[in-house]
Amino acid sequence: MRGQRRWAHPFTLIRRLFGNAVFSSLTRRIVFFNLVALIVLVGGIMYLNQFREGLIDARVESLLTQGEIIAGAISASASVDTNSITIDPEKLLELQAGESITPLPSDEDLEFPIIQERVAPVLRRLISPTRTRARLFDADADLLLDSRHLYSGGQVLRFDLPPVDPETPSIMEAIGTWFNRLLQPSDLPLYKEPPGGNGSVYPEVMNALTGVRGAVVRVNEKGELIVSVAVPVQRFRAVLGVLLLSTQAGDIDKIVHAERLAIIRVFGVAALVNVILSLLLSSTIANPLRRLAAAAIRVRRGAKEREEIPDFSSRQDEIGNLSIALREMTTALYDRIAAIENFAADVSHELKNPLTSLRSAVETLPLARTEDSKKRLLDIIQHDVRRLDRLISDISDASRLDAELARSDAKKIDLEKLLGDLVDISRQVRGSKKPVLLDFVIDRKDNPKANFFVSGYELRIGQIVTNLIENARSFVPEPSGRIIVRLSRSRSRCIVTIEDNGPGIQAEDIDRIFERFYTDRPEGEDFGQNSGLGLSISRQIAEAHGGTLKAENIAGKGGLVAGARFILSLPAEQNA
Repeated sequence: MRGQRRWAHPFTLIRRLFGNAVFSSLTRRIVFFNLVALIVLVGGIMYLNQFREGLIDARVESLLTQGEIIAGAISASASVDTNSITIDPEKLLELQAGESITPLPSDEDLEFPIIQERVAPVLRRLISPTRTRARLFDADADLLLDSRHLYSGGQVLRFDLPPVDPETPSIMEAIGTWFNRLLQPSDLPLYKEPPGGNGSVYPEVMNALTGVRGAVVRVNEKGELIVSVAVPVQRFRAVLGVLLLSTQAGDIDKIVHAERLAIIRVFGVAALVNVILSLLLSSTIANPLRRLAAAAIRVRRGAKEREEIPDFSSRQDEIGNLSIALREMTTALYDRIAAIENFAADVSHELKNPLTSLRSAVETLPLARTEDSKKRLLDIIQHDVRRLDRLISDISDASRLDAELARSDAKKIDLEKLLGDLVDISRQVRGSKKPVLLDFVIDRKDNPKANFFVSGYELRIGQIVTNLIENARSFVPEPSGRIIVRLSRSRSRCIVTIEDNGPGIQAEDIDRIFERFYTDRPEGEDFGQNSGLGLSISRQIAEAHGGTLKAENIAGKGGLVAGARFILSLPAEQNA
């Protein structure tokens, strides 16, 4: 437990310094993927870059040029062997007594041996300024000179044998060797020193003895590159020997290593900047999301007061859009909760009135002494039961309205056809209740080709129009009642106007008539015939379609009220 606490203590300090942003899942993912992309990029640069290949090619060209110069100097310093002459035996038999022959040597008959004492100073002067290793082989591929020792004639060559117990490299050397082998091509031959100094083990030396120069790239046991070039030493057309030039082990690797260190330093700086920018980026994403999630959790748990969602609308990005959506959703949720509470309170209040009346009638019925009293009480009971039935039906319709609109798919509706059918049905079905003159007028104004298409739910829009027509029918005077259903079109909306010639609406009640359970019935109509939910449901349906429903009085002559007008406005189809 103590060990766990000791290891957990630094993380606690980091949490206190940087907060939860460093440890959030989103932050870790942003940092991880950014670093992975950077590591892949740097790894690809280090593995696939052409710097090493270009450096090797440049080094080969340099060594070949240097080898040609040194080979030319060595061939020029080679001496002619004057201890022997060449005489044709056939000419010697042709001589007479007392005659002699003078040999006339040609260039092809002369030999130019490489004398170590004369070549060594030349080789020393040309090789000393460089770190190149030079080895001179004769025509039999035997070692004559080595710039490491510059052997003189008669000196015994000595080669150290490998130790019995090889030295164990350090950890850093082992890592460097592994890294070099990892990044280098795997098909390079292994470099080995030939025993006895014989150059026949080098293919480039054997090719140079035929007069062809060549180059080979090898690696030693530590994975270090060694570039070797072999140049023939020629005098005229005769190959006197071979000059083998080799780079020191690790020369090219040091340059490549320096470049890799530079890349790694750049990677370190880029990684640091990447982590810092990732943390800043994640803080601009994770912190707002965390605050929004915490506020949503508080809303779910149910706070005592109305919970306010953080406002990030000024960001103008997806987080801002999410904040706006959550704020609007929360506002709609609280409004829906408040509406449900108010609806429940209104329902409770409206149900208590008929229930109270019904209870009084039921309690009084056993006390009634006459048949007329019992009949009146039974009529009251039946009236209250019918009133409860209407209330429950309208309440049920109002309560499932939102869910029904949310589940249904909106369709394209032709208001001209829909209103025509509804007007015809109202003329036929409702004509027996109160005879009225019902007109349907289509106002196309100056556009005879105007159409009246809206998107919505045909049954519910029809319910609005039917409610408004029947509401107007109940208020118009019986001998001369008239209702006009007018359909018009503005630039972006379809407008349905229903006018009647009734007494109009009291000025103080124009807004109240759309409240739930509010009833203002004409004189002579029995109480309890309406639940007071018709206009409220109609406005609710209109608003669910993105429209409006409002009422006003029709001004008549002398400032008198000539009737009531209900105006239903719905958004028109844009492509209609």
